[in-house]
Formats: sequence, structure tokens, C-alpha cells
Amino acid sequence: MFKKAFHLVFTVCGMLLGLGVSQAGIEWLRVHVGEIDSITSWCLTGSACLIFGIIFHFIYSLLGGPKDLSDYDLVPKAIKKVPVWELVPSVIGLVLGVGIATPISSILMNIRFLEKWSLNLIITVLVFIGLGYYGLVMGRSFGLAYKDRLQSIFSADILRRRSKTRGGATPKVFDTSVIIDGRIYEILKTGFIEGNIIIPDFVLVELRHISDSADDLKRNRGRRGLDILNSIQEEFGVEIYDTSTNKEITKIPEVDLKLLKLAEILGGVVVTNDYNLNKVAGVQGIGILNINELANTLKPVALPGELMRVTPVKEGKTEGQSVAYLDDGTMVVVQGGRKYIGKTISVTVTSVLQTSAGRMIFVKP
Repeated sequence: MFKKAFHLVFTVCGMLLGLGVSQAGIEWLRVHVGEIDSITSWCLTGSACLIFGIIFHFIYSLLGGPKDLSDYDLVPKAIKKVPVWELVPSVIGLVLGVGIATPISSILMNIRFLEKWSLNLIITVLVFIGLGYYGLVMGRSFGLAYKDRLQSIFSADILRRRSKTRGGATPKVFDTSVIIDGRIYEILKTGFIEGNIIIPDFVLVELRHISDSADDLKRNRGRRGLDILNSIQEEFGVEIYDTSTNKEITKIPEVDLKLLKLAEILGGVVVTNDYNLNKVAGVQGIGILNINELANTLKPVALPGELMRVTPVKEGKTEGQSVAYLDDGTMVVVQGGRKYIGKTISVTVTSVLQTSAGRMIFVKP
């Protein structure tokens, strides 16, 4: 609907311009040629409106019109792709251009030669279009000239792709592993994570490379990650951060270090389930949310002396030990339980070991 409505408005503007031109032409003919009958006047007016309407129709189709039905929201998509350091100065320039055009058009209307409403319409349209476009171009040029400075002001690039429901909390920078993992989507649905969701462009590139891998397992993981990212985009909205213009990030070769640098620049935290990235972030003092740690924290607490029933499934590393697993995947080490492998037994919790890699419960029959 957006495309059709905008196309209709653009065509009607052309017809109005044709109306103004026809009225100016008829007035000129009456002065220099003689009186024109009403039928001829109506024919000239209708022809001019039709011709200008067709011209504007084809101009929109050739220059501004989307080629297929999936691009009805062409203009909103195009605006989202414009970097903030170009968008903001361009809008300011456009507003200033239109503001300057208003008094100028008023002055031109007072000129005796331009008192006819048809000429007023043409002059007003041309002045507003000309100065508005000039202000837009000059604003964009200013944004490009001072890109680095403006980029530091709008460091989060929040106007590029605004999250739908995530207020002014700390930005969350997602890495590749947490997107492929998939649990982040379910966590987002609970509403426990706030702040803008930021996906760096190099994470998208990495996802694409994984989804194009010759290895079936990697390819499936990559495609699953892209599907999850699309679901997050549709339901919550994401911000795609373009790092190609940020020299501090582009000079860093490793993806993990790029993530940490971006989080530092934005004043955000990295969301991941990568154990090594978690450790490096801790050394550098950068905030991080580890999905594995969250999952481990949410597992039921086992206290020393508590009774439970488990089924050992394999031998442990130490002689006499066996290993069982709870329904949530928690590893249970049964001391002296090798002879009970394959049998369901009652055990008593002796101790619990919590690590960033998971929780281990030590028990005895």
C-alpha cells in the first residue's frame, strides 16, 4: 500500500504542475493571440494535466519505484540503511531548505508579474523542491565531511536500525556462537534482556560463511543461525552495526577482539556462550553475558545431604567412579558407583562443584 499511495501522490503532483503550466500558457495566449473559447481552454488544461501526470508516473517508475511487490516499503528500508551521520545532517539540511523557501516564495508572490495563481503554484513548487533538495545535499555533504566526529557522537548508530521494544538500557552485542545456539531467542521472549540488540556486520559475514560451508554440520548450524536471527529481527528488531568506517575496529584481525572493542566503544556488553571469549572479556574489564552461565544458574540447586535417584551410564575418570546425568544435563559423579552402571539407584549428595563450563554434583550410593 505504501508504494501505491506514494506513486499516486507523485502522479497527482505532476498533474497539478501540468494544471499550473496550462493556466499560464492559456493566459499568455489570451494576451498575445486573442480570446480562447472554453472548449479549447479545457482541452489544453486536460492535455497538460495528462501529459505531466504521465511524465511524473514514469519518472517515479524509473527512478524511485520498486521493481516487485516485496519492496512496497522501499523508502523505509532505504532510510534504515542510511548511516546516522548522513541521515541526521541531511534531515536538518532539508528542514532548513524548506524553512528558507517559505519566505522566498512569499516575496515572489508579491511580484506583480507573478500574481496569477497558476504562476504562483509553479514558482512555489520549484522553490520548495529546489531549496529542499539543495539543503538535503548540503546536509549530507556536511555529514560525510565530519563523519568521524559525528560517528563518535552517535556511537551506537541507533538510528540505523532501531530495536522495537528495547529501551535505553545497555546495548547487547551478539556474537556468532550465541545466535547459532538458539537459546537467546527464547530468553528474549521472556523479556529478561533489555537494551538495543546489536549485530556487527562481521558477525553476519561469519554466519554467511558458515552457512555456505562444504561441511554438512557447519552448513546446517549456519543456516539455523540465520533463521534464528531473522526471527529475532521480526519480533524484537536488531541494529546492524557497520564497522567498515571505524578504523579502531577494522585494524583488528580477530573476530572475538573486534566484538570486545565494539562493546567497549558502545558502552555495551557481549552476549555469548564462548568460554574463551568470556575469559578474555574478564581480563579486559568488558561486560559479558554468558548464556551457559545463565543456564547453569537456573538449574535446580542440590545441597549436601540431599537424596536423589540417578542411573549411572558410564565409567568415571577415577577408579570406581561412574557418571550419571540429570534431566537438565547436569553431570553427576557417583563415588564407588561403577558396579551400578545401568541401574537406577538412590544416592546422597556429598558436594557440588560450580564452574563456568557447568555444574558437577558428587554423590555416593
